[in-house]
Amino acid sequence: MSNPTPIEPGHAAAVEQDAVESIVPLMPLVLPLVGGVLMLLLASIAIYMA
Repeated sequence: MSNPTPIEPGHAAAVEQDAVESIVPLMPLVLPLVGGVLMLLLASIAIYMA
């Protein structure tokens, strides 16, 4: 009784897979936006340091 088994063995894995699959379609929008923000931050730091 020390290790309770889940009712459905693949339940946790199925929930995590659904979460990942819900994020994947947003990647073509999120990655360029984050990259642009990162480049602007790095450029502003380089200008400030110069």
